[in-house]
Amino acid sequence: MSAKPEHYEVIRKPIVTEKATLASEANAVVFQVAMDATKPMIKEAVEAVFGVKVKAVNTTITKGKAKRFRGRPGVRSDKKKAYVTLEDGNTIDVTTGL
Repeated sequence: MSAKPEHYEVIRKPIVTEKATLASEANAVVFQVAMDATKPMIKEAVEAVFGVKVKAVNTTITKGKAKRFRGRPGVRSDKKKAYVTLEDGNTIDVTTGL
């Protein structure tokens, strides 16, 4: 299966945090994804773009916080994260670019 342009719209960017690094030890990778992306869409996009087999996809939605920007009130945008668990023997190195 080859990667289509819409696959790159589903997967926005990899998330590299302490929690995401701990998840990678359990053969999982964390991506920021489009808000309207469904679990089957995310699975198809990851398999097409990275050429791996996906075991499971878990998603979370983080609501944007109310913060102050240069003294003015503002709101951070909502984000959707996908924890993608890979089949044994499959790996994705998020430190390299696509």
